Amino acid sequence: MNLDLTGKRALVCGSTQGIGKASAMELALLGASITLVARNEEKLKEVIVQLPADDTESHHYIVADFTQPEDLKAKVAEYIKANQVDILVNNTGGPAGGQAIDADTDEFTKAFSQHVVCNQILAQLLVPQMKEAGWGRIINVISTSVKTPLRGLGVSNTIRAAVANWAKTLSFELGGFGITVNNVLPSTSMTGRLESLINTRAEKEGKTPDHIQQDMIKEIPAGKIGTPEDVAAAIAFLASPAAGYINGINIPVDGGRTASL
Repeated sequence: MNLDLTGKRALVCGSTQGIGKASAMELALLGASITLVARNEEKLKEVIVQLPADDTESHHYIVADFTQPEDLKAKVAEYIKANQVDILVNNTGGPAGGQAIDADTDEFTKAFSQHVVCNQILAQLLVPQMKEAGWGRIINVISTSVKTPLRGLGVSNTIRAAVANWAKTLSFELGGFGITVNNVLPSTSMTGRLESLINTRAEKEGKTPDHIQQDMIKEIPAGKIGTPEDVAAAIAFLASPAAGYINGINIPVDGGRTASL
């Protein structure tokens, strides 16, 4: 199986923590050069020196905030003038929890901008390079809610589904150029976001966070909470040459928790 990414560059969003950071690490282990993208430069500096590297790899970072799409666009556009990007990992923190009916319309607009609009900006910037090379990977980190909406995540359910359909549409349009577009769907991976959701639910239900976590584990056939590295492994595989004929799919990485096919 060919998992070698030597000579490829991956632009990984939200890469100073959680799934983004784990994905950057895993892709670097396969030989890819990494471009980290996040808003906190100090954290970017900390992560970049942790990335595995050899003589074939050169790691960079871009300071950008996904709440400012035009700034993101300008910075990535400038970056790719001198750098070919072969792999795009779209990964952005999810919207706050809460029922859809209670959400302000501004919450939907903000989430749509941070996820769908920013993903579109990055794809439009990077796809021309990928087409020219005849090879590319776009991998979106979204949620199992695109298969089964999750209670208490009204805005997230809505926006994640939009990203999934955007990605499926792109897979039709780009497959003939050697570019694959796939989605990885985490559910219960122990990230900062999951910890926040656990704490919010614990406060709402009058339970301890540990109690809520144990309730979650009961719903997972694997019998445990996953890790960012579990999700990163799926991302790295989809980025590899071995996954070249996998296109337009949603892969849950949830220990079997999602009930739907």
